Amino acid sequence: MKTYRKHLLAALSALTLGAAALGAHAQTTDQAAPQARHGMQHQTLTPEQRAQLRAQRVAKLHDELKITPAQENAWNAFVASMQPPTRQSHDRAAWANLTAPERMAKMIELQKQRTAALEQRQGALTTFYSVLSADQKKTFDEKAARFGHGHGGWQHRGHTAQG
Repeated sequence: MKTYRKHLLAALSALTLGAAALGAHAQTTDQAAPQARHGMQHQTLTPEQRAQLRAQRVAKLHDELKITPAQENAWNAFVASMQPPTRQSHDRAAWANLTAPERMAKMIELQKQRTAALEQRQGALTTFYSVLSADQKKTFDEKAARFGHGHGGWQHRGHTAQG
């Protein structure tokens, strides 16, 4: 019985040491992996690079939709409406000095401005959509389902950059 117990303790000790070694290896691997993956998946793009990628996506959509000369004005208005808004810097000190109700009122005002901008975009989208043929609408609907507003512009969700 004592021999059985010794073998069992030896086996448990070996398993414990093995598990600890595996855990240490996994921990060092996991610490390095997010940095490597992060660099590959999300890179910070300059505003010029973002603008260039956006222009490429817009040109590709234009080609896929086969925009006719008669549709060009509505297309241009639509694309212009989808331009990312200029970023406003927020004065943290000014916000810190506001009372809670004042901050809430400020947030509501900012949300109203975003809503007004979205309503303008919707108007341009509706006008553009109305001049499309049935096939173009189908293509646009398929493409639009994969596109998001990103940072305010017409950006593909898989290609938006942090920043």
